[in-house]
Amino acid sequence: MRHRLAAMVLTVWLAALATSAHADGIAWDDLSAAQQRVLAGQAQAWGDLAPARQEQLARGAQRWLDMEPRERELARDRYTRWQSLTDEQRAAVRERYDAYRSLTPDERQRLRETYQNFRRLTPEQRLELRQRFRDLSPEQLRMLRERRLRPADRP
Repeated sequence: MRHRLAAMVLTVWLAALATSAHADGIAWDDLSAAQQRVLAGQAQAWGDLAPARQEQLARGAQRWLDMEPRERELARDRYTRWQSLTDEQRAAVRERYDAYRSLTPDERQRLRETYQNFRRLTPEQRLELRQRFRDLSPEQLRMLRERRLRPADRP
């Protein structure tokens, strides 16, 4: 009984400590040396950042450190492309991402499969498909969208 009480007290104390640490953010010195190198540009202002932002950056730095070199290269490329977008283009990307996130898992899977099928086409076939899509009437576009939203009619 005594051990069980001590364990409960210790659990409550650790939970309170974790909540306190969350509220206080992460001290720069509590980051690993590797995280500090990744976040070196934030070192001076680290203490002024909101605790949630510190945690977000620390998690991001750790994700970066866990990436393979090729993954890092792709991430750099995506960031460079993102930086080159206008505010309007970024807003459009965010809207498309939100629309994607609102799809059901089955709809997302169908969308990924459709995209993979498109990527397998030759550049000439892709160009022809894009042109055919541009030439569709508004009514044909509406019918196509409605057909795409229905569950797949597969055996």
